[in-house]
Amino acid sequence: MTKPVALVVGAGDALGGAIARRFAREGLTACLVRRNADKLAPLVAEIEAAGGTALPFGVDARREEQVTALVSGIEAGVGPIEAMVFNIGANVRFTITETTARVYYKVWEMACFAGFLAGRETARAMLARGRGTIIFTGATASVRGRAGFSAFAGAKHGLRALAQSMARELGPQGIHVAHTIIDGAIDTAFIRDNFPTVYATKEHDGILNPDHIADAYWSLHAQQRDAWTHELDLRPWSESW
Repeated sequence: MTKPVALVVGAGDALGGAIARRFAREGLTACLVRRNADKLAPLVAEIEAAGGTALPFGVDARREEQVTALVSGIEAGVGPIEAMVFNIGANVRFTITETTARVYYKVWEMACFAGFLAGRETARAMLARGRGTIIFTGATASVRGRAGFSAFAGAKHGLRALAQSMARELGPQGIHVAHTIIDGAIDTAFIRDNFPTVYATKEHDGILNPDHIADAYWSLHAQQRDAWTHELDLRPWSESW
C-alpha cells in the first residue's frame, strides 16, 4: 500500500528537519522542500539511516506553478498528503526608513504568500479525501509587532489570518488547520554563533529544542477532531511574555 506523506515546506537544518524526522519516524514519507534540493541531502540521508523514507524537492514556494506541480506530482507519484507543514521564516530586521519595497514584498512573499499557495494546493488534495492536517509555523511576530520588524510582522500576521480563515472553512470538511506561535529562540547554529548569551541558557532549557517542537507538531496531527487545537503557543519556561 502507498505510504501517507508528510510535506514539509521549508525543511531547513533545524526545525524543518526535526519535523521531517518526527513524521518519518511515524511511518510517513517525508517530502522535503527548499529552493536548493542539494542542501536536503544530509537530512534525507539521516532519515533513511533511521529507517524512514524521505524525498527531496527543489521548489521556490513563492511560484504558483512550482507549488501546483509539486503537490500534484506528490499526489500522483508518491502518496496521499496527510500532513503539510509550512515552515518558511524570512525573519529580517530593518528600521522602517531602511525597509525597501523590495525587502517588504520579498518577506511577504516568503512568509505569507508562499503559505497561501502551499495551503491552497494541499487543501485541494485533502478535500477529496475529507481528512488531513495543515500546520503553519508562526512566531511572536504573528501576534505583535516590534521595532525593526515591520516586514516580518506584517507577513506573519497575514499568515495567522490565513490559518484562521482556512481552519473555519476546512474544519467542517475534515481538515485540521493549526497555527503555532514559536515564542523564543530555537536551538540553531544561527543562535549559537550570533547570540552566545542566549544560547548559553540552553543548559537550563532556556531555548526551544527543535525536536520538542516537532513532538508538538506530531501531537497536533494525531489529535481527535472532537478536541482539535487551532492555535498553539510554544515557549521556554523562562521566556518573558
